[in-house]
Amino acid sequence: MEPTTLTTRRLLLRPFGPQDTYKVHAACQDPDIQRWTVIPSPYRLTDAELFTARLAPAGWRDDSAYSFALVLPESGTLVGALSLDRRSRPGTYEVGYWSSREHRNRGYVTEAVLGSARWAFTALGADRLEWRAEIGNVASRAVALRAGFRLEGEQRSGLLNKGVRRDAWTAALLPSDLGLPGTHPYLPERHGAAPDSARLGGRRCSLPDCQWRGLGFDV
Repeated sequence: MEPTTLTTRRLLLRPFGPQDTYKVHAACQDPDIQRWTVIPSPYRLTDAELFTARLAPAGWRDDSAYSFALVLPESGTLVGALSLDRRSRPGTYEVGYWSSREHRNRGYVTEAVLGSARWAFTALGADRLEWRAEIGNVASRAVALRAGFRLEGEQRSGLLNKGVRRDAWTAALLPSDLGLPGTHPYLPERHGAAPDSARLGGRRCSLPDCQWRGLGFDV
């Protein structure tokens, strides 16, 4: 994928480069970013140099991750970062993000998530965009919910952060959630649908002869 720049109502989403090293290093001194993301802690200038000059450009070259600097067009101010990482399942990507402390609570990251999601669904052929965050990261969850992600549950030991495995919230966004067509047809499971038969107490119970609710299934 050629490095791509996206625009939203208030932001420019452009690939990171060496010119962003000092800005990334300064933003990532924030204890909250170091606590809730997988960046190194302490975060040194060499870590920022590695990300902006090598890791971020490499992700674009090998189509493994598309990292964007979230920038105010008028001033060039860096307000955050966002990455879309390709998952092993076809058509599936995972979004991750952070925002600088002084630019929080203005809706910038939500705006960027929605802009990048539309790009993923139209340009990348994505059919599913996933979000994960450590349980307790309520700020990240709030962004995902505002962008339309649907919570899907919790994963025990779902994240590895600085050598420690932690439980994670999970959510997903589909093209149809944004009124967009998917690359492949999607047939959602009907809530409350039952198999042709169910077993209860050792005897056979064929549906619809008995009701699905009340059989002890978690519905």
